[in-house]
Amino acid sequence: MSWKDNSLHLPSLRSAPSLPRAGVKQKGLSVGVVIPLEDKSPETGIAGLVALVTPDMERVNAMILSRTGSDVTMIPEVANHLISSGGKRLRPMLTLATAALCGYKGEGHIKLAAAVEFMHTATLLHDDVVDQSDMRRGKLAARMLWGNEASVLVGDFLLGQAFKMMVEVGSLSCLDILSTAAAIIAEGEVMQLTAAKDTATTEDAYLAVIRSKTAALFAAASEVGPLLAGRSREYAEACRSYGTNLGVAFQLIDDALDYGGTAAKLGKNVGDDFREGKITLPVVLSFRRGSETERDFWRRTLEKGEIAEGDLAHALATMRKHRALDDTVERARHYGAMARDALEIFPASPWKQALLDVVDFCISRAH
Repeated sequence: MSWKDNSLHLPSLRSAPSLPRAGVKQKGLSVGVVIPLEDKSPETGIAGLVALVTPDMERVNAMILSRTGSDVTMIPEVANHLISSGGKRLRPMLTLATAALCGYKGEGHIKLAAAVEFMHTATLLHDDVVDQSDMRRGKLAARMLWGNEASVLVGDFLLGQAFKMMVEVGSLSCLDILSTAAAIIAEGEVMQLTAAKDTATTEDAYLAVIRSKTAALFAAASEVGPLLAGRSREYAEACRSYGTNLGVAFQLIDDALDYGGTAAKLGKNVGDDFREGKITLPVVLSFRRGSETERDFWRRTLEKGEIAEGDLAHALATMRKHRALDDTVERARHYGAMARDALEIFPASPWKQALLDVVDFCISRAH
């Protein structure tokens, strides 16, 4: 069952968010084949968490709306274009869930969750400019409607608002965790930029990129919950480990779906990573395992950017030949198992089970 036709309603700023539309074919390159992941429907894995956090997410969403207000008309227009586009809000939900898991009873988790979502939204606005992406979450990227300059500057505005909310919470340790994550994410973006089109990138180097670019925010979002609750370092580290490994698994599945998903479910054109010359794990594995002729193909398409009709389909066939997509998914399962193990320190509870189920969602999702 796809997100388009299921009955699960995720917390959002609109009661009926716009549905993803199919990707626009570009010179016959929008080719994709769905990867069989898990038999379990993805919404089953996240439904428990959604139900538990719904009351707090309504408050987070209200906070988000109030903090995007500005006398500069373009700021709320650009921000709400992306914020209201149907994202799952997984990162702020992790903040709410880990705070509850650790018995937090205050109000600070609402502002920190909103800050986490603002940080994420800012990185998406910036990413789309760097990557020159046309689509985001099934609709035109903000840069296509308002331009690159506006996207970057509104992203900066959201980061400023995020840090303002962190300060208002009054937890120096939480401010330290989230501000450090912001710096690490930026480092990851630069690392990815330097690795772009470099087919010599190793698996270790690639994992370093996604640990910074993606997993850092998952980790920080999960760690601030126990810190707010005043739990010991042991519990904070457990939540951080959970978030880190969940984030790596999440990104690995995204990498596989870019070649083996569908445009309607990805919310962007299938093969965008290929067209942008991104070196992701399926490419790294295919390049290492391939013949010299196959490596020349990757050098031509990714390093030189010389992409012809049918090259995406050829790339997918090469990945299948060398089990690159299957092994990427298998690595994601490995990190998912580590995320689950990290929570073993906590006693059984509905919150713990919901967080464990999220691991299944991240690996089995077909969005």
